[in-house]
Amino acid sequence: MSIFSRAKKPPDRINSLIGANVRIEGNVLFSGGLRLEGAVRGGVSVLPEQPGTLVVGETGRIDGEVAVSRLVVQGTVNGGVRGCETLELRSGARVRGDVCYGFISVSRGAIVEGQLANRATIDAKPTVALKLASS
Repeated sequence: MSIFSRAKKPPDRINSLIGANVRIEGNVLFSGGLRLEGAVRGGVSVLPEQPGTLVVGETGRIDGEVAVSRLVVQGTVNGGVRGCETLELRSGARVRGDVCYGFISVSRGAIVEGQLANRATIDAKPTVALKLASS
């Protein structure tokens, strides 16, 4: 193991598909790349300590929280997005919920109904030192 090892990068390749005619009730855990054209009622996240790319296609819909390294949205996400290093909102994307991201790209026609928060800003919150008043 090298001291110069790199952090795991989210994959660019999609190796799993949830088709347009598939409806899932419950949480989805995956690794690698996942394209969603169907619907999930539950959370979608990558396995612990694994990078992952989630593409929500035009017909895709998630009703739940999303926690992935890289997220590309063309469809609908009704729930918060957290832990996202790279977020790409393409035309037609609809996100209803608070979004925490590292890097973001928003195309014309994408809609976010919630708060956008950059992770660097959240991580850099100032600390306040408190002193006890002397009697």
